[in-house]
Amino acid sequence: MLILAGTVSIIEFMKLSKDVNALIEDNYKTILAAKSMLEALEREDSGILLLLLGQWDDGRIILDSADNKFMTALDNAGKNITEPREDIYIEKIRESYQIYHSKWQRPIVDTDKQGDINWYEQDMHKSFLEVKSAVNDLMILNQTSMYKEASLLKEKSRRAIMPGIVSIVAALVFSIILNYFITKNFISPLNQMVDAVREVGPGNKVMKTDISSEDELKLLENEINKLINRLS
Repeated sequence: MLILAGTVSIIEFMKLSKDVNALIEDNYKTILAAKSMLEALEREDSGILLLLLGQWDDGRIILDSADNKFMTALDNAGKNITEPREDIYIEKIRESYQIYHSKWQRPIVDTDKQGDINWYEQDMHKSFLEVKSAVNDLMILNQTSMYKEASLLKEKSRRAIMPGIVSIVAALVFSIILNYFITKNFISPLNQMVDAVREVGPGNKVMKTDISSEDELKLLENEINKLINRLS
């Protein structure tokens, strides 16, 4: 029983290990990609504000670096589509980012947009929030799926442990039952025979016990009585 339970538990834990690896591969990578995209967006927002202040060089360096980081993360997320309709979320991010990218790609320094906070709030920042919202939706999708998978893994871990617990409890019960039958059928009759042999003497030349079974112990009792008779 213990060998069988151990085998079942090992198989279940191997399945559990594969599920954990799949969970990391499927959802966690996309969540990391989404976080990278959000960080890149924040950097781009800082770069746009520098352009509004007329700092062309610093603003463009930040924007180009953040743009590369965003697109790399987006490509990684696009290669790791594992959830239903996740491709739609990726496409929404791509479309909203293209609109956002086109707005800050146009000249800002030395134009009427430089220093125009109203334009930034009503147009640029609005596009920024749309892209950010699309990225957050993708992250929430994978976080929700990850939570559900984690709950399933918790249940699977319980199922992997149960065979061992059941086998241990069953082994204890069987050991108690086995001990009872050994005591009743072997230990007690032997103790009776020991006590009966001690009572054999000149006035008592027969070993008497309460053994009623027809097994080897009864045979032993008969042979001891024969021996006593021969010695007498």
